[in-house]
Amino acid sequence: MGNSLRPPAVPLVTVDPYFNAWSNADHLYDDHVHHWTYDKNGQSGIFGMVGMIRIDGEVWRFMGQVPDTEQELNVLEQIQLTVKPLSTIYTFQGAGITLQVDFTTPLLLDDLDALSRPASYITFDVWADDGKEHDVHIYFDVTAEWCVHETSQQVTWSRSTLENDIENMWIGTVDQPILKRKGDDTRIDWGYFHLLIPHANDTVSVIHSRNVRKQWIHTNSLPDKDDRQMPRAVEENTPVVAVVLDFKSVDATKETKFLTLAYDDIDSIEYFQQRLPGYWKGNGQTTDQMLQLSITDYPRLKKACHEFNESLMKKATDVGGTKYRDITALAYRQAVAAHKLVRDDQGDLLFLSKENNSNGCIGTVDISYPSIPLFLLYNPELIKGMMRPIFRYARSDDWPFEFAPHDVGVYPIANGQVYGENKLENQMPIEECGNMLIMMTAVCLAEGKGTFAKENWDLLTGWAKYLEKNGLDPGNQLCTDDFAGHLAHNANLSIKAIIGLGSYGILCELLGKKEEQKKYTDLAQQMALEWEEMAVDNDHYKLTFDQSGTWSLKYNLIWDTIFSLNLFSKEVREKEILYYLSKQNRFGTPLDSRETYTKADWLVWAAALADRKEDERSLMEPLWDFLNETEDRDPFTDWFDTKSGKRLNFKNRSVVGGLFMLMLKETNWKANA
Repeated sequence: MGNSLRPPAVPLVTVDPYFNAWSNADHLYDDHVHHWTYDKNGQSGIFGMVGMIRIDGEVWRFMGQVPDTEQELNVLEQIQLTVKPLSTIYTFQGAGITLQVDFTTPLLLDDLDALSRPASYITFDVWADDGKEHDVHIYFDVTAEWCVHETSQQVTWSRSTLENDIENMWIGTVDQPILKRKGDDTRIDWGYFHLLIPHANDTVSVIHSRNVRKQWIHTNSLPDKDDRQMPRAVEENTPVVAVVLDFKSVDATKETKFLTLAYDDIDSIEYFQQRLPGYWKGNGQTTDQMLQLSITDYPRLKKACHEFNESLMKKATDVGGTKYRDITALAYRQAVAAHKLVRDDQGDLLFLSKENNSNGCIGTVDISYPSIPLFLLYNPELIKGMMRPIFRYARSDDWPFEFAPHDVGVYPIANGQVYGENKLENQMPIEECGNMLIMMTAVCLAEGKGTFAKENWDLLTGWAKYLEKNGLDPGNQLCTDDFAGHLAHNANLSIKAIIGLGSYGILCELLGKKEEQKKYTDLAQQMALEWEEMAVDNDHYKLTFDQSGTWSLKYNLIWDTIFSLNLFSKEVREKEILYYLSKQNRFGTPLDSRETYTKADWLVWAAALADRKEDERSLMEPLWDFLNETEDRDPFTDWFDTKSGKRLNFKNRSVVGGLFMLMLKETNWKANA
């Protein structure tokens, strides 16, 4: 059964920030496949991928664009699209057959070997639906655009045969500038893209120019030998790796074949001047072994992904209904694939985010903070992997401030913070201190122990003291919603500071520090009382303490419930929820009284403040309407206008992990304090 949601963009291959491809159209054949950085004006970011099917001698197109043919090919009609957490499934029908194309990336958060393996699967299922038998062949190719930043770059290619008759065709740049390119709107231009074909003796394959598409259409054949005119620029007779799968005579019995797309980036991250390979290389695994395993592990992973998809969708439906199910299914792969998993020189896990379509920062604290509900549900160790780089940098001589850093560099270079040119006035001191304390408390409560906090107690204590001194009435500074500019006396930021201090009290309790626990719990309770007096504005609470008639989403307040701190009175939540409902526009409640835009993650966190399910859903479900109706065909944005449905900026960011907050609210690891 397909989704009723029409996604603004559909995830296809989602492994990491570079190996990341989407369909930005209603049908898989309406447009090219794109990297998330795709700019429709500049045409940069096309990740060419074409699928055609020959049924009883007649050719139909089902994926991508084929611009080199003399006449437009018929399309095999797409009749259904289903987006699941780990899989996107298209169903096509025509000429007596049904074709299902399944894109699955095994981003299983409890299987880090599978999650880190840079491989993604495309499965083709074909069966006859008219009671007859049909001769079926599928043509599939991927262009060299996947391994360059610009199409003027030169590439080379080759192939090998792995064990068990696995054909391995690969392509990559000549220069191989490993970890030389950094920034936001970038595509990888080092390492090698691989197309893996199991049971290659049943297939025909070639590495050639994209003219092979036309040859296959007209002659039902591919060139006998690979093109040897290399190296050459991708824009010159664009090289493709192509394969034809022979399904032979197809009847009502489903016939299945699959391919693996893989990308070995050689080195993934530069971490404080040291190059780190992907996590999957940590046990000495070679590229060929990884590629081999991606094939042999397919049956197990396909089953595990199916089970995970069904389990998560059922949980999401039970918690928030079918619209919430659709939202979380679309968000899952985006949230995970905006990270890279590596190990540091001590063997500790690092899970480094890229701040996609924002500023390209790596390991950003206020990108990690909104994303953690998803990772708390499935593997808190990954949140520790987000925090370790910040702790390391904060301890270094390069960090001059007493508060927590914002980031550790620009992806994929993690050598130290770059945000705001490290000028004091451009920092987020209360934001990041509060984020780190809340994240640490979430991890320790999820694990049921305070070990990770103890390892970093010096920094956590310093940040708690900073909040104690500066947190109740914040000065003129940025918060995570930095697009709105500096703001003094920010009531929602004050909530973060107060909950940060209450969180530190929980950590003290976990570590048996009773005096400190009492001190900080009492302090947080007293500050919460003062906050209510300072922020109240009749039927709601103000945006800033000094401006009556203003309001904002108090999304930080959710941790008071999650951690069972109960610092703020129930009346605060009740008043706020009623007020948010009164301020709704077509696509949700704005972030605050200044503008009509909102943030998807904060909208769901605000919804989670509601005690009544009907209020929770009333606040959350306009997000589904936005995704379904927006004219901006880009990967899931978290910043959009609640009246027009226009994307304002940001796409494909990890913060959509925050949309799992409704599920997190229902978990059993909450503090019992």
